[in-house]
Amino acid sequence: MELITPDFGLLFWMTLAFGIVFFVLAKFAFPVINGMLKKREEEINASLENAKHIHEEMEKMQERNKQILAQAREEYDKMIAEGRQAHDAYIDEAKKRANEEKERMVETAKEAIEHEKMAAVTEVKNQIADISIKVAEKILGKELSSDKEQLDYINRLLQEIEERNPKA
Repeated sequence: MELITPDFGLLFWMTLAFGIVFFVLAKFAFPVINGMLKKREEEINASLENAKHIHEEMEKMQERNKQILAQAREEYDKMIAEGRQAHDAYIDEAKKRANEEKERMVETAKEAIEHEKMAAVTEVKNQIADISIKVAEKILGKELSSDKEQLDYINRLLQEIEERNPKA
């Protein structure tokens, strides 16, 4: 029952032993433990500051990445727009050249048709003249083969017409 109700001597010696152990610990162990705790606290604070700085840097990098991505999208859109404009310009130019070529071909065809028409008209006139001369030869009964004979005949006909219809 001594442990449940200790006597004065036991309490004295236990208190003295606790005081000596506490004094030794306070003199030698607590400063070392406090130093280690302070050093660990400083390392933790430094690590937290470093983590905070790294977090800020990461946010800055993310912001820069967003800006770079936005700029790349703008350049992409610009390149696509320029490509479309170049494509449209090429198409328009090709259509314009095709229309010009079509008009040139139509004009050339019209000119060729006009030349063919003139040639046909000239040929028809020549055939009519030949037929007229052959008819006249048949009527006259002789062939007018030279220009001099034709002129002489025309002059003679003119004189005959003037003799029949004298001018008053």
